Amino acid sequence: MHKFLIEMLECPRCHGELAWDITQALDDRVEFAQINCHICSSEYEVKHGVGQFLTPDLPGEDLWEQVDGQLIQYLRQNPQIEKTLMEVPLDTLSPADQFFRGLVLEENGEYGQAKITLDMANKGIYTADYLACSENMINIAIDRLKNNHEPVVDLASGKGMLVERMAQDLTRYIIGTDISPRVLLGNRRRFEYFDLYDKVSFLAFDARRTPFKNGAVNTLTTYQGLPNIREPGYLLQELRRIVSGSFLGITLFFQEDNQENNRMIEKIGLSNLIYRRSAFESFARAGWEVETIKSCIGKALPTPVGVVIEGAGIDAIPVAETKIEWDLILAV
Repeated sequence: MHKFLIEMLECPRCHGELAWDITQALDDRVEFAQINCHICSSEYEVKHGVGQFLTPDLPGEDLWEQVDGQLIQYLRQNPQIEKTLMEVPLDTLSPADQFFRGLVLEENGEYGQAKITLDMANKGIYTADYLACSENMINIAIDRLKNNHEPVVDLASGKGMLVERMAQDLTRYIIGTDISPRVLLGNRRRFEYFDLYDKVSFLAFDARRTPFKNGAVNTLTTYQGLPNIREPGYLLQELRRIVSGSFLGITLFFQEDNQENNRMIEKIGLSNLIYRRSAFESFARAGWEVETIKSCIGKALPTPVGVVIEGAGIDAIPVAETKIEWDLILAV
């Protein structure tokens, strides 16, 4: 993580001042450090360049880490399936199996081949509408972000799709964040491989309790991050606390009258931020003024399951054909 972040950070648990013992630095970056709160004595760290500010009293659940970890464990227990997945011609695999192969290639550090594999997989997993809306929202967001030079904090970055585009197209410093240190360390290695790491830092924390000081964040972004945060509680109030400028979010909304999908959304515990009306009401209650900059509506289908890894799925929703509304929202 870049050293300038030290002045932006505080204890996420009690908002106390942090004491930093930097044990390894490289130019303008902290590679390893021990961090202690003066007030509550909570301990944090920087490890392999990833700042880790998770608090033990907030249980978290990272879906990407679950997918990666369970996949690798399954394949180690089933070497013949792994051999088939990794050695047959790529175009003979189902889109889901192509996706799983791409994750294994990333885990092995074969980032160039992983990108080719995942790009092919996505074209078979998602509808043309879905991919076009996603790309359109990202392009518009990037254009808006070019007008400012303050650092950008990206919320719930996951595998870093939006962070990667910002690193390619912007001159601003970018802070990618997620609940999983493991996922962020993988992102760091991938970004280094593609020469995109120069202006990027990674911080691990629970979005419901961030390590940023009041008003420390000028620009906050997210790509599909909001609906995937389980039990969001006071999430939007916490984001209101740390943002002094604007929150630019790419999010997708499901139809409220599609009962089959709604039952699954409720079953897996996704928040009401996945519905447009309730999401905007939640923003307003938290003190935000929110508007839609651009929207795009397109068909979405249940994502296919694996054949080699029999029955393994990609996304839990939708479970039935529907139309999804992509929104680029601006909240201030």
